Amino acid sequence: RVPVAVSNWVVSNYWIARPRRHWYVVCRSHELRSKPLARRIFDTPLVVFRDQRGKAATLLDRCAHRNAPLSLGRVEDGQLACRYHGWRYDGQGGCRAIPTLGNNGAGAGRSVPCFATCEQDGFVWAYATAGEEPGRAPFRLPHTNDSSYGSFVIDYRCEGTLHATLENMLDVPHTAYLHRGLFRSGRLKPIEVVVRSNSTAVEAEYIGEPMPAGLAARVLGLGGRAGDTLKHFDRFILPSVSQVEYRMGTQGHLVATSLLTPVSDFLTVFSTVISYRLPLPQMLTRLLFRPVVKRIFAQDAGMVGRQADNVREFGGERYSSTNADVLGPAIWKLLAGAEGSAGPPDSGDLAKLTRTELLV
Repeated sequence: RVPVAVSNWVVSNYWIARPRRHWYVVCRSHELRSKPLARRIFDTPLVVFRDQRGKAATLLDRCAHRNAPLSLGRVEDGQLACRYHGWRYDGQGGCRAIPTLGNNGAGAGRSVPCFATCEQDGFVWAYATAGEEPGRAPFRLPHTNDSSYGSFVIDYRCEGTLHATLENMLDVPHTAYLHRGLFRSGRLKPIEVVVRSNSTAVEAEYIGEPMPAGLAARVLGLGGRAGDTLKHFDRFILPSVSQVEYRMGTQGHLVATSLLTPVSDFLTVFSTVISYRLPLPQMLTRLLFRPVVKRIFAQDAGMVGRQADNVREFGGERYSSTNADVLGPAIWKLLAGAEGSAGPPDSGDLAKLTRTELLV
């Protein structure tokens, strides 16, 4: 059955939320070496560097002396030295040396704002609110330490809002059109969708979906083995994690987890970690599948960018949702609710919320 349209017009300027009391990826671990890196979260300029212990640190990218970008400087003895006058800062933002004052210039209590920083699973994360001790650790990636799984990472950028980028990643209906031949093929088939949510996440389970078709399925060595069934889950986890999981009967398991960082209101960058256990050898799977995924990402980023251009052309966003827009409105509700909030310490189990039907 064709999904029933529901009355859900939203008229506003832009659907933009800025949940600042959360963790976001600022770089991959291997990128952060001897030189500082300039980064942004919600258009806030940041500088990331390694201190004398090799620990990642994040400061506001502005020297307390004359406002020069600290990211133009260099790391000296584990301290970040401003390129303009050489003021040096430790990993907590405290000024430890003012060279032109000699021994009398040990910082004099001056400092720059510091952002909590954590390194795990090959990524460096920064907490988007300065001077606050987070109540929880960043999102933990699945299967990265399981030798039975292969994995690879793709970094990408999307010129769209955090909400629009997240919705695109977790929107099933568009795949039959924007990615036709790559991701899905053939006639649309009816499936059932069960949506579960709590205060920090929402999940859609697609029931009755046929085994994958299209170029991606052929590259992965998947076929229609008798008795095999597909279990497909899409998830959003606050503040900016999307996850697509396929459990493909006896043929394998694939999880694509995307870690999104809102650089500004209309620029979102992300790293997608694809972990897989599939019929083909791990190295061959990575070699064949990576170009297909990059092609899918290019199509998505192109469409979201054109969507953002059109939104600005018309002076704002206007949506008319149906039951087929399974996760988009729920993602927005969670994002808007998280703005200014760190969320509850324990979100609890996902509870069944709704059921609907789609053609995919």
